[in-house]
Amino acid sequence: MKIKILELTKSKESDLEIILVNNIEDLGKNRELLESLEFKIKDEATIFLPESKKIYSAFEEFTYDSIAIAISNAVKKATTTKFKSAKVQINSKLEENFKALVEGAILGSYKFETYKSEKSKSELELNFIVEQKSSKLKDILDESIIIANSVNSARDMVNTTPQDFTPKSFAKEAESLAKEFDLECEVFGEKYLEKQKMMSMHSVGRASVHESQLIHLKYKPKKAKAKIVLVGKGLTYDSGGLSLKPADFMITMKADKSGGVAVLNTIKTIASLKLPVEVHAIIGAVENMIGGNAYKPDDVLRAKNGKTIEVRNTDAEGRLVLADCLCYAQDEIKDFDYIFDFATLTGACVVGLGEYTTGIMGNSEELKQRALEACQNSGEYATKLDFNRYLKKCIKSEIADVCNISNTRYGGAITAGMFLDNFIYDENKNKWIHFDIAGPAFVEKAWGYNPYGASGTGVRMAVEFIKTLA
Repeated sequence: MKIKILELTKSKESDLEIILVNNIEDLGKNRELLESLEFKIKDEATIFLPESKKIYSAFEEFTYDSIAIAISNAVKKATTTKFKSAKVQINSKLEENFKALVEGAILGSYKFETYKSEKSKSELELNFIVEQKSSKLKDILDESIIIANSVNSARDMVNTTPQDFTPKSFAKEAESLAKEFDLECEVFGEKYLEKQKMMSMHSVGRASVHESQLIHLKYKPKKAKAKIVLVGKGLTYDSGGLSLKPADFMITMKADKSGGVAVLNTIKTIASLKLPVEVHAIIGAVENMIGGNAYKPDDVLRAKNGKTIEVRNTDAEGRLVLADCLCYAQDEIKDFDYIFDFATLTGACVVGLGEYTTGIMGNSEELKQRALEACQNSGEYATKLDFNRYLKKCIKSEIADVCNISNTRYGGAITAGMFLDNFIYDENKNKWIHFDIAGPAFVEKAWGYNPYGASGTGVRMAVEFIKTLA
């Protein structure tokens, strides 16, 4: 999608006009017609009047979500026609929410058609008409285009099928990104994992024909104001291992790489925006399969920090991968300020929070609150989940240091976060946040400006959070 800002006196003719309305009085001369068609001022109400070539899209509040959904629905409607361009005249209040307009338009226009024989040909040009252009609006436009395109890139990766996106595919994406943005990139295979005694991650992938890959990308600008480590769960496919998932639950497991994909596209965005923050992106790219060499329930694994893990369920594999990745990050990267991990970690988080909300966990109340505010400002939904001493007892093992699943079905998202806390060194406890994105990362129905499938969750919240920390 091409997006431009044009001044009212210099605007050119467009094929369509998009009119965003949050007041019945704004319907103008078409009010009677629209009311007869039962068009109402409520979120997600959109209507196309072919004779006048106008699309009306309503929103209830001047908030990111309401406005992003309104422009998204209007753009979707426009792309169902043969018209090639559309204009949106925006007032001062909409200018204040220009980020939502740009990001909503780009995110709402997304389509994943890689595997379609017939692909859409519509390419819409969207012109925002303002009284007077300003450098502030131009800056918002440029930044929002980069962020939204990164989200759509993440969606593409997550939606890509497991036969086409393996751990080595993940590594190639990272190497390509490093070349494009002049980043440092290291990729390690299973021999390295064995040498470094990262047997928790190594065990998860050993039954797959696709070799596990530990990926480390580095963005190091001059005079960086902070050093931040991002760690992502990159399960390119999760069968559940020997604790095999039911057939229905295996569908969508291509999305188990969403955390790693979010981390990859976050560092891409940071590098594109040239933010003054040193960022390290670490991804554990693994495929969890079955076979004669698969790790088993009852195995005891030793992680990089020496802690032993009793395996009672091989489908709780993401935390095993993250355990070693977190240890690697803390051992290899010195004097960092913060460490954040992103993972589609638990179905329990989806049960507890619903499909649209990320769970935020960690030891620092202040840092969790800052993360929550950044998430909300980015347009994503999140809430805090607090650790407590009683749930910690649920992952106690009688034969090892910790068990990879809880002994109760309750509080599973929190006990998974507390499992990860075992692999955060004491000096880094208050620098760490865990984001469980299992709910919003992949949803099998369209919602808001998100399509069926991958949403790209994590990219916007991570970028916004990092901007506040710089």
